[in-house]
Amino acid sequence: MNNVIRILTLLGFSAGTVSLATNDVSTEVSRAANWVQEKFRGDSPTPPISFTHGGEPSSKILKLWKSNRGSQALDENRVQHTITFKDPNSGLVLRSVAVEYRDFPVVEWTVYFTNTAKTNSPILQDIQALDVGFEDLGGGDMTLHHFKGSPAEVDDYRPRATRLSLKSRVRITAAGGRPSGSDLPYFNVAGSESGVILAVGWPGQWAAQFSREEKGLRIWAGQELTHFYLQPGEQIRGPLVALQFWRGDWLNAQNAWRRWMIAHNLPRPGGKLPAPQLAGCSSQQFGEMINANEGNQKLFIDRYLEEGLKIDYWWMDAGWYKNDGTWLNTGTWEVDKKRFPNGLRAITDHAHAKGIKNIVWFEPERVTEGTWLFENHPEWLLTPPTFTGAKEYIMHKRLLNLGNPEALHWLIEHIDQIIKHEGIDLYRQDLNTDLDYFWHHNDAPDRQGITENHYVTGYLAYWDELRRRHPNMLIDSCASGGRRNDLETLRRAVPLLRSDYVFEPIGEQCHTYGISFWFPYHGTGTLIGPSKLANIPDDKVDPYVFRSDMAASVTACWDVRRKDLDYARLRKLTRELRQVGPCYLGDYYPLTPYSTSNDVWMAWQFDRPDRNQGMIQVFRRGESSYESARFKLHGLQPDRKYSFTDFDNAGQTETTGRELMDGGLKVQINDQPGAVVIMYKKID
Repeated sequence: MNNVIRILTLLGFSAGTVSLATNDVSTEVSRAANWVQEKFRGDSPTPPISFTHGGEPSSKILKLWKSNRGSQALDENRVQHTITFKDPNSGLVLRSVAVEYRDFPVVEWTVYFTNTAKTNSPILQDIQALDVGFEDLGGGDMTLHHFKGSPAEVDDYRPRATRLSLKSRVRITAAGGRPSGSDLPYFNVAGSESGVILAVGWPGQWAAQFSREEKGLRIWAGQELTHFYLQPGEQIRGPLVALQFWRGDWLNAQNAWRRWMIAHNLPRPGGKLPAPQLAGCSSQQFGEMINANEGNQKLFIDRYLEEGLKIDYWWMDAGWYKNDGTWLNTGTWEVDKKRFPNGLRAITDHAHAKGIKNIVWFEPERVTEGTWLFENHPEWLLTPPTFTGAKEYIMHKRLLNLGNPEALHWLIEHIDQIIKHEGIDLYRQDLNTDLDYFWHHNDAPDRQGITENHYVTGYLAYWDELRRRHPNMLIDSCASGGRRNDLETLRRAVPLLRSDYVFEPIGEQCHTYGISFWFPYHGTGTLIGPSKLANIPDDKVDPYVFRSDMAASVTACWDVRRKDLDYARLRKLTRELRQVGPCYLGDYYPLTPYSTSNDVWMAWQFDRPDRNQGMIQVFRRGESSYESARFKLHGLQPDRKYSFTDFDNAGQTETTGRELMDGGLKVQINDQPGAVVIMYKKID
């Protein structure tokens, strides 16, 4: 318990000031430790997994396999527990690697299978990286909190709540092999007495199932399709599974999850958490980069600075490479010297001289006709099945097989050289195609799921090697927006474009509302232009639009060649973004229900107890007839005073935490639509 208190103090939390009190945290850490003792450390450990081997279920055969186990401290807050089982007959080895956290009520594990024999193994199938029952969540109905993924729609990241009545069963899967395209692989099950959070870390086709049974709840999760033998020496792995135990309120548990994400998962290039950032981009003006050149890229950088708009990054998107006139023509990863005779280095050097870093877009997996990879290394490429109708175009695509060691080696070396030669600071990887039909089409009947498994392993190894060679470089995860944001990916990258549904205020508000339950760091774009629902002309700088786009990372897509824009207002709004940016790494509290309707208010609060400050964002949508609302705040110290600053009004107000949490904060918005941002700070 002392260790828990110390960690929370370092993070800025103390008993009585946080939604998840210290004694609750220590109780749940103990609960998690007891669970780890049973599953991974005891005299007869039973890892929470299942599979079938040679037609026999693991529940039967693991008892007959030889096993050994060991533990080692990874650091002061993490202990690793490893268990190995070996089949004395086939030579198949199962290795389970679990990590127990001592500062959070979290445990995670990954399973590996290796064929140590000189012949093919029996069929290994139905591998469930998680197969476990929970009998301590309480009786009665339970609620499964889960979230929509990011298929580029107004309600991306919509929160969902499904009742789990007795004998009910819910199955949720990924779509197309991209893990967060249809549904997020993150779940929170709330029982009457306690709950559990589950994350499936698998940048591929996962499936999860929740069954409400007589004795409680049973959960299965894993790679959706596994039915294969292993060749001599071959190894495969299962998804990373993370469980967080909690007691109390499910929303409070989400903040414990956010703190764990920040403390142990969010990438730290150069040893530091990624800072809030503002990037500039000209994709809207030059057809991504198809019509871009060295001159206009330098011009845009200079114009941002001339207008006093200090950007942190200059973003160069798709199309800078040799192509057939469309940015979709990927597979020749060489700078187009016709448009960039001095390479991208001339632009990155120009930006660096002015204190600006750069972001450069890549999509190395998708390969199309006429490109270098398509013509020179067909043996590295996965071919799709024959489609008819709408998907016939897919026949002109290939997929660089990251499970092929030669292809993976080439990709690492080639992209590494581009990063070095062109002076790239932030590597952005996109993926604009589904993967599952490539994977399945290249599997033999007795090797179903093997291509996907090796591909996923190669994808993670690729990023790990880039990060090893470039320890100060941040990676941006993009797959048609936010369709590849599982836990394994988010340990290596951040989503700077959370959805391809952008620039529309209601959608942007809803995306922030939903995604913030799970991801502490995410981004989007902002544009000066017409908005269908906001009725804003293309030459007006409107705070409602910009504030709807606020996030930890914002990419400005403004046409700064125009001298008639309201740059004074843009400067004011970007200053606001700088002020609120650090708050996005705090605790998150939705203050209104979720809605895509245009006649409601939406609001939320981000609280940073470690900085004694926080912020509230409130939106009155275009058809709302109400001019004021009152919001009860969270996470404050009842007996302390707080000062409040409304960015649209001079002066400050002061009140106590108790008044704000019990009576609420009254907000008035006269504009229709309109938005306010309020910062608060605890008075010493």
